[in-house]
Amino acid sequence: MLLKLYDKNNNPQDLQRIIDILNDGGLIIYPTDTMYAIGCHGLKERAIERICRIKEIDPRKNNLSIICYDLSSISEYAKVDNNVFKLMKHNLPGPFTFILNGTNRLPKIFRNRKEVGIRMPDNNIIREIARLLDAPIMTTTLPYEEHEDLEYMTDPELIDEKFGDIVDLVIDGGIGGIEPSTVVKCTDNELEIVRQGKGWLEEN
Repeated sequence: MLLKLYDKNNNPQDLQRIIDILNDGGLIIYPTDTMYAIGCHGLKERAIERICRIKEIDPRKNNLSIICYDLSSISEYAKVDNNVFKLMKHNLPGPFTFILNGTNRLPKIFRNRKEVGIRMPDNNIIREIARLLDAPIMTTTLPYEEHEDLEYMTDPELIDEKFGDIVDLVIDGGIGGIEPSTVVKCTDNELEIVRQGKGWLEEN
């Protein structure tokens, strides 16, 4: 099912339908400030396992990421010291994934790695959903094979054609990007840019 949403003034019933899907353990595809992504309620382990199977990710070997609505909700799910807090405040919302040590509020599936990726995209649609859900959204980019047409990653109608059968809802937020987020590791008291993507980190 494809649902058109906008930066603001969305129908509250449409938003509630998405929240109900997430609370029921469903999967959605949505725009971010980088690429379209697939996600679920970040505290529902079965839904997270479904996404891991779709993406063929082993959560014991790969970091999982969550979208948080704001900085105060980040500190519930990740350990944030003052320097990292200042850095995030300076750069978020934006196209970054900050890798931090997770807290025990996250489901067991995250604790295999002890770390969690934190996203706070500069995209009103997914941030509003995270705010209304009042919980993190586990997030990962769509599965993509190298020989595929890029439009299957960027055009919501084609995304729905390809993935509509394996998720509960595809949100059409316009044409998406093709550049991933910049990944910044902040776990060992030093910053390391693990992957340079769309975001250019501004240090204080």
